[in-house]
Amino acid sequence: MAVLQTKSLKKYYGNGENMVKALDDVNLVINQGEFAAIIGTSGSGKSTLLHMLGGLDRPTSGSVEVEGEDIFKLNDDKLTIFRRRKIGFIFQNYNLLPILNVYENIVLPIELDGNTVDKEYLNSIISALGIQSKIKSYPNNLSGGQQQRVAIARALATRPAIILADEPTGNLDSKTSLDVLGLLKATGKRFNQTIVMITHNEEIAQMADTIIKIEDGRVVNKLVNN
Repeated sequence: MAVLQTKSLKKYYGNGENMVKALDDVNLVINQGEFAAIIGTSGSGKSTLLHMLGGLDRPTSGSVEVEGEDIFKLNDDKLTIFRRRKIGFIFQNYNLLPILNVYENIVLPIELDGNTVDKEYLNSIISALGIQSKIKSYPNNLSGGQQQRVAIARALATRPAIILADEPTGNLDSKTSLDVLGLLKATGKRFNQTIVMITHNEEIAQMADTIIKIEDGRVVNKLVNN
């Protein structure tokens, strides 16, 4: 079942001879539970695509549907709420709040929505990611790999429809990168999460179920890993 779909998605900047087609008629379907990696060189459009998928920027034309709902038909306020409830983000720089401890960072999106924390579910995530002993620690006392595990836990905590990961291992060494991505893949499967990851690293991309290559704002290849 398709959980994420783009239809004729375009994002143009400028006019006339100066027009840049960051995204040029992108059509994608990501299914429930799929782990998809989007790869491409710098300037290929992969980061622009991720921003569109997450509703962080609006397209020139076309649509992005999450669980069948066209997110760009929502006004800004409703889109913000939809994004918080349906989309989990994992960033290269972790984006943890330094004044909150690990547990507080993880539950922050849940509390912003006024919901009650499902402690059993949350504990299972924390356990799966191996950060039980760190829940009272603050981000500046954690290694990069530990901070990224916290960011993954935060993304999973709200049970989003999709998780969008933007170069999630960009600040990690090779071994830590593979460890963190292995955990992301394992927890994604365990909790039936749909993951879309942007990366320039071919080795990291090979861990995904599907590899989508983008060049000059267009999808040029889609490979399904066995």
